[in-house]
Amino acid sequence: MSGTDLAVQDLNGDLHSLVEGVLDGNQLSLSRLISRIENGAPGYQDAVKVLHEHATGTRTIGITGQPGSGKSTLVDKLVDKLREQGLTVGVIAVDPSSPYSGGSVLGDRVRQTSRNEDPNVFFRSMSARGHVGGLAAATFDVVHAMDAFGKDVILIETVGAGQNEVEIVRAADTVCVVAIPGAGDDVQANKAGILEIADVFAVNKADLDGATATAQELQQMIRIGQDLERSDAGDPADDPDTWVPRVELTVATKGEGVDDLVDAFDDHYAFLEESGELAETRARRFEQEVRTHLGNELDHLADDVVEARRDLLTEDSSVDPYTTSEELVVPFRRAVEEYLRDD
Repeated sequence: MSGTDLAVQDLNGDLHSLVEGVLDGNQLSLSRLISRIENGAPGYQDAVKVLHEHATGTRTIGITGQPGSGKSTLVDKLVDKLREQGLTVGVIAVDPSSPYSGGSVLGDRVRQTSRNEDPNVFFRSMSARGHVGGLAAATFDVVHAMDAFGKDVILIETVGAGQNEVEIVRAADTVCVVAIPGAGDDVQANKAGILEIADVFAVNKADLDGATATAQELQQMIRIGQDLERSDAGDPADDPDTWVPRVELTVATKGEGVDDLVDAFDDHYAFLEESGELAETRARRFEQEVRTHLGNELDHLADDVVEARRDLLTEDSSVDPYTTSEELVVPFRRAVEEYLRDD
């Protein structure tokens, strides 16, 4: 599959100058372009296509977990640590969205930060806009924009509600699930499928009672899960080619345990590179991006078909919705069958 034939000079209007600005490292251009992406401004897809050609596959880390676990404070401390290492950092904070306006409910929240205006840190709060799983539909595109901009590491933080915990794995190389003592995180992990997606656990607020017990419970769950997977696959008990999720204790408000947490992230990324799984992770992400954009396109087509055949919805209310849907899907099915025949 060949890449796009578009170039920066082919973009219309101010998108031309915005993309040039992003590639030149201009933060204002990046901010304005992200706004175009979020709002679905005309031509933004072409801008993302061009940026994708300049993206290098920067490292992404997902931070998720239940509300109130201190994720935002932890992210702030992680940024400090990464900056100490000389890395440039991008942060995408995905907030819950209003079901009425699509705007970010927590978008105006005050995020504590220990740094002044650091030109090597770019923070963006985004609305989920009702996207299934809680991730903004534009998150993938913003990752590419920050990548083309030149960020060394991108942190993606979700609010931790609903399906966010599971969906974020689609966009990150390393997934960190933040737990807190005494909140039944072991039960939550099983219910939400968090255990399956976590590469690293951070038991935050570890100065509270029960932190050690929570960490031990998570470690036990990890061992049980690993044993079951190896048994099903017929692998040896101690398979060096399998990553065992790490559990780290942190107190984000004091910066305690952050060094160990970053070390765990580094170890996981090194494992991905050495084992060859990084390429597989990126391939899965690409597939998910295609599914996301294809789903959006199909939604638009479905709206057009329903609007054009609204008579089917109003003429005979006795017809069940399944029969009506089957009739409306006929042109889609025919198009897909023809596409597969020609492939």
